[in-house]
Amino acid sequence: MEIKKLATAGTLESSDVYVEIAPGEGLEIFVESVVQGQFGESIRSVAQAVLQEQNITSACVRVMDRGALECVLRARMETAILRGREAN
Repeated sequence: MEIKKLATAGTLESSDVYVEIAPGEGLEIFVESVVQGQFGESIRSVAQAVLQEQNITSACVRVMDRGALECVLRARMETAILRGREAN
């Protein structure tokens, strides 16, 4: 599947995560987190897993985490992907 347009999900509130996804070449994932040292790689891994589960092979993803749980990250990723797949 392909990302057709820029899409977002989430907020920058505490315990949430803001996800931005856009068309790209290959997969690029950028992570910013208040807990980067402890969970940065885990956040990246979850983002990659959701992209793989949704059959996304090319996209540019920006994740701005404010201490969200994994289930919240997954939900925000899935929502952004669905929004990005939609035609204008």
